[in-house]
Amino acid sequence: MSETAAAPPTPPIPLTALLAREDLGLRQIAGPREPGAVVHMVHTSEMADPYPYLLGGELLLSAGVLLEDPDRYVSRIVAAGAAALGFGVTPVYDTVPAELVEACDRHGLPLLEVPPPTTFTAVARAVWRLMAEARHRELRRVTQAQQGLAAAAARPDPVPAVLTQLASRVGGQAVLLAADGTELSAAGRAPSPEARRALARLAGVVGPGSPPVPEAVEGSARPAPSSASDTVDGIHLAAYALGGSQGLVLGLCAPGREPGDHTVAGVAVVLLSLLTAPHQGVDATGRSAALVRLLLGAGPAEAAPLLGAERWTVVHARGGRGTPFDASALGAALGSALVDPAGDGTVRILLPADREATAQPGWVLGVSDAVAPQDLGAADTRAARALHRAMATRSELVRHRGTSLAALLSPEEAATHARLRLAPLADSPALVETLRTWLSLHGSWDRTAAALEVHRNTVRQRISRCAALLDEDLDDADVRMELWFALRWL
Repeated sequence: MSETAAAPPTPPIPLTALLAREDLGLRQIAGPREPGAVVHMVHTSEMADPYPYLLGGELLLSAGVLLEDPDRYVSRIVAAGAAALGFGVTPVYDTVPAELVEACDRHGLPLLEVPPPTTFTAVARAVWRLMAEARHRELRRVTQAQQGLAAAAARPDPVPAVLTQLASRVGGQAVLLAADGTELSAAGRAPSPEARRALARLAGVVGPGSPPVPEAVEGSARPAPSSASDTVDGIHLAAYALGGSQGLVLGLCAPGREPGDHTVAGVAVVLLSLLTAPHQGVDATGRSAALVRLLLGAGPAEAAPLLGAERWTVVHARGGRGTPFDASALGAALGSALVDPAGDGTVRILLPADREATAQPGWVLGVSDAVAPQDLGAADTRAARALHRAMATRSELVRHRGTSLAALLSPEEAATHARLRLAPLADSPALVETLRTWLSLHGSWDRTAAALEVHRNTVRQRISRCAALLDEDLDDADVRMELWFALRWL
């Protein structure tokens, strides 16, 4: 199952930790006394049937105001997935009803007696305090693990060092696998042969090289998941696809699974994706030389050959998981080290034309056409428009498509026509961009508003202003066609 997590979730607390609080005086009087029982939340209800209001994992507190059929009551609580029942003694009952005790034993639900001096609010406060302490401990553990992984990535042997650090943090084994499940490097305690075979099978499920997952609708399919998990012989297994075209997979085998382990693994995935990315033909020396030439006044046409390609595609992207490594990981996945994480949340990437931009999980991409270095400025604009269109249409990737009509005029003639045609809007970039987006989306107010991140009424006002300044009927298809052609050359 595909998973993503930017931060560890709040850990549940053991039921035994709550029972150990002497100030509460809670006592378990029925049900299993398993050390692994945990509580995820607290809920108080005096409903005769609280089933519709339970999410699962709760400690349900009740004084039995509407308790009529204890067996049905407990069976419904168990069906809802509640972790335990806390029954308050007084004011309704002087003792916990024997029928309720028997029902909890019969259905396997832990039953806690809440003594008269202890309020339900005190129990709830204790649960939240224990959960806050557990979350603090987990956040501290995850932070320390992130720091350890970052330090390992800076060592001379970074890949084995990251695997060793990760294995120690999860208390098991971390292994780098090829797409076919072949073990390339490993660290930590090796699991059983059956668990290793199961992990190899998981490696074949995730990543870009895996077959798509069929959908229920005939003829459609979802992309292969980026992560998958399983349990074999009590060992928790997880596989994570690394970014890039090599199809590498990070595998984890651990005796247990803490709430923050997925976050720790996510950091390792990003680091290993960068560390194992294939050489792209754009080394540090070439990039430095190109930068120096640009700073000293050279044009793109002169600096671009140092980067190893004659034609380029510009990619604009939005999304990611909110980590500092998002932009670099996206660049590695697309196959380019030329990444610019712009301050507005958009990531811009220069991609050699011989590498095709593909959709990436968690990202929305706008892709320009392939151009020569001197035309990169115009391609950057087209990539931005493609990204706006992708966001408006909720698409993972939109490519700019050229038209053969543009070849009928020279660029100089087309640009002159565009300036004259759109001169009334020259002093308002917002009107120009709104008109461009509105025309590209076939006059849809809602989709234009979504693409520009403004209210639909703002779009209507701007388009009305455009029509007035241009003195044109924007409902006329011929007018729209002429304006769209002009906007492409503005």
